[in-house]
Amino acid sequence: MSEDGLFEVEAAESAAPPASAGPDPDRPVTRGVVEDRPAPTSGVAAPLAVRMRPASLDEVVGQQHLLAPGAPLRRLVEGAAPASVLLHGPPGTGKTTLARLISQATGRAFEALSALNAGVKEVRGVIEVARRRLAAAEPRRTVLFIDEIHRFSRTQQDALLAAVEDRVVLLVGATTENPSFSVVAPLLSRSLVLGLHALDDDAVGTLLDRAVADPRGLGGAVTLDPEARAHLVRLAAGDGRRSLTALEAAADAVGGTGEITLADVERVVDEVAVRYDRAGDQHYDVISAFIKSIRGSDPDAALHYLARMIVAGEDPRFIARRLVVHASEDIGLADPTALPAAVAAAQAVALIGLPEARINLAQVTIHLATAPKSNAVITAIDEAMADVRRGAAGPVPPHLRDGHYAGAQAQGNAVGYVYPHDDRAGVVAQQYPPDELVGRDYYRPGGRGDERDRATRLARLREVVRGTQG
Repeated sequence: MSEDGLFEVEAAESAAPPASAGPDPDRPVTRGVVEDRPAPTSGVAAPLAVRMRPASLDEVVGQQHLLAPGAPLRRLVEGAAPASVLLHGPPGTGKTTLARLISQATGRAFEALSALNAGVKEVRGVIEVARRRLAAAEPRRTVLFIDEIHRFSRTQQDALLAAVEDRVVLLVGATTENPSFSVVAPLLSRSLVLGLHALDDDAVGTLLDRAVADPRGLGGAVTLDPEARAHLVRLAAGDGRRSLTALEAAADAVGGTGEITLADVERVVDEVAVRYDRAGDQHYDVISAFIKSIRGSDPDAALHYLARMIVAGEDPRFIARRLVVHASEDIGLADPTALPAAVAAAQAVALIGLPEARINLAQVTIHLATAPKSNAVITAIDEAMADVRRGAAGPVPPHLRDGHYAGAQAQGNAVGYVYPHDDRAGVVAQQYPPDELVGRDYYRPGGRGDERDRATRLARLREVVRGTQG
């Protein structure tokens, strides 16, 4: 079963027609094809995810940015403005479902190929069947769904061009990759390119609730306690199919009736639920322990709390933001590379997301935990702001004021200012703060890391600037 479409059905097992027989326009091509057939009524029942495939646009969850009134995808599904389309997005977000809905809405035949096991021969076979349908006494058009289209070679993609151009088939391609990098330009130019988003928690929860109650699903034979439901939502990670597969396994574990508890779900998915409420005490307690472990230079404890947050589904952007703050608050100039490292990790989280970004978060966590520590930066700015708030904000010394306007010098502005670059050392004796703050030290470097050397340099700089050197 492919991972790219929502609620895929298994590949057909029946054999291709004999070589001597011509293509049958009323028969779906089965070689490398997923047949559009109903769930079996006898023998092994179809998987829950297949039975719960949305039968109409109203049952589709998520993707509201594509399904709003007048949006291209909605118009396509409703049978207007026929056009080929490339759907890209994470697994389990509805790509196959939407392809089938397009076929149903337009009354077209539905053919499905998987790029994992179909080649040019299969592509041309489907196109020939589509041509025969168009030439039949009662013409009928064809929707050709190609799963994992990014895995097709250039030659295989080129084989589609004429049929797409002439609208022999309405192509719906599904891919988890960016089509701009994985689909040939001529095919891109002939298709709408639409991005699907991972399902949010509300959308996954809707799928679960519907599957529990709907006669196509579990028909109300089981109930799902709140903790079990929350765990299934988290396990889904935006993949609707994954949530229904886990629900079905949990329902089987309780014999198909009764209440599904958190313990039932943990038993069948082999992953223990982390006690963590993103809106409750655990959220604040764990992030507090995380930051304090970094501040205390214990990378192992910090990694433990990082892992708890990631496994529990904490927003990785929240973790990254806290690391950026910590880099200046507790390390600062003791290690000037700490802040760039934290910012880089935050950018990586935004660019690639989880699960890969866990590596970036772990790297910067270890970096910050093992870095020399200093709170001199936050102490300096907080003391400076406290002075301003108590009114210690005297006039700017006249020689520092703006002199770039007519009449400035007549008012004494910028008169007597000494340009430091004119001095060989680049530092001159000159008053910079307001009169009442002369001699006030805000930044007091610590004795660790880069601040150790910075403290020595700063002492010399203050002597020169304040004219107190011996």
